[in-house]
Amino acid sequence: MTEFWEASFMENQAMWGYEPSDSSILTKDFFLEKNVKDILIPGIGYGRNAKIFIDNGIQVTGIEISETAINLAKEAGLPVPVYHGSVEEMPYDNRLYDGIYSYALIHLLSPEAREKFIKDCYNQLRPGGYMVFTTISKDAPMYGKGKKLDKDYYEIMEGLRMFFYDADSIRQEFGHYGLFEITEIAEPNKHAPDKPSFHFLMVKCQKR
Repeated sequence: MTEFWEASFMENQAMWGYEPSDSSILTKDFFLEKNVKDILIPGIGYGRNAKIFIDNGIQVTGIEISETAINLAKEAGLPVPVYHGSVEEMPYDNRLYDGIYSYALIHLLSPEAREKFIKDCYNQLRPGGYMVFTTISKDAPMYGKGKKLDKDYYEIMEGLRMFFYDADSIRQEFGHYGLFEITEIAEPNKHAPDKPSFHFLMVKCQKR
């Protein structure tokens, strides 16, 4: 996965533009409502979804697998610490955070890595803290395309594997980690408005 994303960022640079996703705007509002002050963003990329949190007074720490993406974030003036590495190697510090936000990342992981990722995120939450995941759903047009690896798990193109969630698989994977809400969202492709929206699910959990 490192090679895939490093090559993608080297070739396409800020491939999704700099406008935050709708999911990030909704999560920012949710975190402000819950008085979340300090968050971890695994898969921070070049920071397009981080700035909206920073601009609203939320402290951000990131994790990113691509060195090129980290350099793009620095060039764009993103003033946050970012650990360079895979989310599969979490945790990178011993801090507990008020919130964790993961956008369009977990569905790129293997079954074993997804299980570890959810557990690692939950373990880095303070008691009462929240974690929000946005992930691809089975309603996405690419569902069922490419080489089938397992149930709802496909290699869409060489080096890019995706697991497609529905409410049942979300409850199965997140049910022991404070799951309390699943919301459907059609995420506009803001960088390429002529392209169809992404069919995502937003997953909210709270550490009890």
